[in-house]
Amino acid sequence: MRIDEFDYHLPPELIAQHPSEKRDHSRLLVLHKNNGQIEHRKFYDIIDYLHKGDILVRNNSRVIPARLKGIKEGTGALVELLILKINDDICECLCGNAKVIKEGSIINFNDILKAECLEVKEEGLRIFKMHYEGLLLEVLSQLGEMPLPPYITAKLKDKERYQTTYAKIDGSAACPTAGLHFTKELDQKISDKGITIAEITLHVGLGTFRPVKSETVEDHKMHHESFFLDEANAQILQEAKSANKRIIAVGTTTTRTLETIMQRYGEFKACSGETDIFIYPPYEFKAIDAQITNFHLPKSTLLMMISAFCSKEMIFKTYQEAIKEGYRFFSFGDAMFIDNE
Repeated sequence: MRIDEFDYHLPPELIAQHPSEKRDHSRLLVLHKNNGQIEHRKFYDIIDYLHKGDILVRNNSRVIPARLKGIKEGTGALVELLILKINDDICECLCGNAKVIKEGSIINFNDILKAECLEVKEEGLRIFKMHYEGLLLEVLSQLGEMPLPPYITAKLKDKERYQTTYAKIDGSAACPTAGLHFTKELDQKISDKGITIAEITLHVGLGTFRPVKSETVEDHKMHHESFFLDEANAQILQEAKSANKRIIAVGTTTTRTLETIMQRYGEFKACSGETDIFIYPPYEFKAIDAQITNFHLPKSTLLMMISAFCSKEMIFKTYQEAIKEGYRFFSFGDAMFIDNE
């Protein structure tokens, strides 16, 4: 398939620059995948589409202030790093002005942090050893900026609005944005209805937001991202699968994690590792029954994934309806629930 088949025109004014004033007051487009019916609601109405016994699965990864601006020692060149993965003091980074960063290059960040390039990889990726005092995450909180996507040009007043309310495990370079619509009050209503909330962890990195540059879908290679599923949540999911209960993924990162685990083990089990799973049509979903997601960029792997969950024709028809109705798109935009009923 050609990448161009997943292109569409979006009026620039529909790219959300700010989060909804109240998280759960964003709009919700409900797509019934069995018949293509569309409903227009508010996100707090999601409770009407969730049933007692359902399992709602969310990604609890927390965004770190992963964007750093520094100066290359010896030349004074300005360099920007986006930290994608952290393993003790070793970080994989996407680099702006990458051509000036060779093995052995030192990047200085206000004399509080120094990054020593250990390895040059493809497409602007570099491996650095970080030199600092104290704890790296505390240093990043002092020096780093929240890594907002480039299409968001407005300043974010409250950094917590680029975190889900349930984020707790540091490690993501971008927010799993389908979860931005949930509130503690809505969580309580969901639990009160007899719906179980389960959690996975996938640290969002280059695999999720890297642009597709190949001409065909099949030639695109996903970047590895780290995931984790603990024993308690694995048991919840496996019991639900065995009892034929609905498993509803919040976001494409959750979907990728659950599908990875089912592909590898044929069941939900406690595990950790890395995934480069790339889901595009045709694909037989083994883990999930329905999903909550935002509206995705043209020609993105995320758009390809939800096109595999329904059909490309149904998704593109739905997107045109969302554009006509003035929905807000991308990270701070409105939500979509793809129901299996």
